[in-house]
Amino acid sequence: MSTPQIVTRFAPSPTGYLHIGGGRTALFNWLYARGRGGKFLLRIEDTDRERSTPEATAAILRGLTWLGLDWDGDVVSQFERKDRHAEVAHQMLQRGTAYKCFASKDEIDAFRAAEEAAGRYPLFLSPWRDANPATHPDLPYVIRMKAPRFGETVIEDKVQGKVTFQNDQLDDMIVLRSDLTPTYMLAVVVDDHDMGVTHVIRGDDHLANAARQTMVYQAMGWDVPVWAHIPLIHGPDGKKLSKRHGALGVEEYQAMGYPAAGMRNYLTRLGWAKGDAEIFTSHEAQSMFDLDGIGRAPARLDFKKLENTCGHHMAMAQDAALLHELQAYLAVTGKPALTQTQHDLLMRGMYCLKDRAKTFPELLDKAVFALASRPIQPQVAASAFLDDVSRGILKSLTLQLQNGTWDKDNLEAILSQAATTADIGFGKLASPLRAALAGRTATPSVYDMMLVLGRDETLARLGDACR
Repeated sequence: MSTPQIVTRFAPSPTGYLHIGGGRTALFNWLYARGRGGKFLLRIEDTDRERSTPEATAAILRGLTWLGLDWDGDVVSQFERKDRHAEVAHQMLQRGTAYKCFASKDEIDAFRAAEEAAGRYPLFLSPWRDANPATHPDLPYVIRMKAPRFGETVIEDKVQGKVTFQNDQLDDMIVLRSDLTPTYMLAVVVDDHDMGVTHVIRGDDHLANAARQTMVYQAMGWDVPVWAHIPLIHGPDGKKLSKRHGALGVEEYQAMGYPAAGMRNYLTRLGWAKGDAEIFTSHEAQSMFDLDGIGRAPARLDFKKLENTCGHHMAMAQDAALLHELQAYLAVTGKPALTQTQHDLLMRGMYCLKDRAKTFPELLDKAVFALASRPIQPQVAASAFLDDVSRGILKSLTLQLQNGTWDKDNLEAILSQAATTADIGFGKLASPLRAALAGRTATPSVYDMMLVLGRDETLARLGDACR
């Protein structure tokens, strides 16, 4: 007998940006499905029409796309499936696992007040649960699920372990309102069932919902999915993540210049572990990821570790792919796109730039020499190295470079000879060279800059500096 295909889903509400915690939840679902040849589905839970916006949906899709989390099939709108949800509510009526409740809000409030006054838990017990349909009035009604009154509901959670809920603490929840709109609890179960979801991997703030949703599955005679409720992300201080800790939205991290591969690696390790694995590709993560490796304690966001992880991925990246992502970073932050010349110089210089940067702003900062156009305007600290004596040395060096072979060994020999001739240490030659070629005091090696810029541009910049 063949094993059913694994199907996971990510089901955000489109009421704002894609939270970094939501991004990690989507990532865990994606990794689990992709690593097992399964499907990763996307559903937008947009039944809250007042708060759901197309702009928020677009932001969620952009965030997932930047993270590199591709989904299978079309994006499902929960709101558009409201008729199907109502259909299931009526099927529950036919199965005898739900009933029509005609109690008014005033009656429910009075019942609960009386229970509280008597010192009992104010759980509403509808008088219509076992009423003869012949006694039903011609009034608006809701459909309530017939929840078990006794015993317990047990959730065997892959992260939290065995979690038990006492049934006498759970009321007959409404599944269909009087205006024929479904409640969230019903809609989620119907959608997950119809989409064939086998594993529900989500935040542990939904753990209490699992008991009620299990009852809906049982009421319809459907298979209950595997539950895995993952802890939320906290700030470095151990408190719930908030704006005071830094960026909350996934797109903010893109705008801050973190490479997507590094972000995926970091978020994968944020609350999950597999042996000593720290730095890995997404393909490696898919093959390693399992639910057993998810910890029960909330994970803490650590920006230093994030930057370190991203630095590894910048160095590991293919030059063309990194440059493509840099272009996207420039676009989302409203910065000018690279000219063709800048693009070509960066491509040529990636070998000496990418292993020195953790983010795209750092990469751009180190690549200033390749991005700048003549005449170079030195910073104040760098211009101090371009005095008359240094200019004289650079003029002499320029003459030697004009006829030299343009490779690292020959450039090293020429510069070494120039320093010897001028009776100065190499550092005193490198400083004016940095000022002339980049206008900075901190740059990649002068040899790398000269090789990336090429003979003509290097000589032209030296000529400018000597005037």
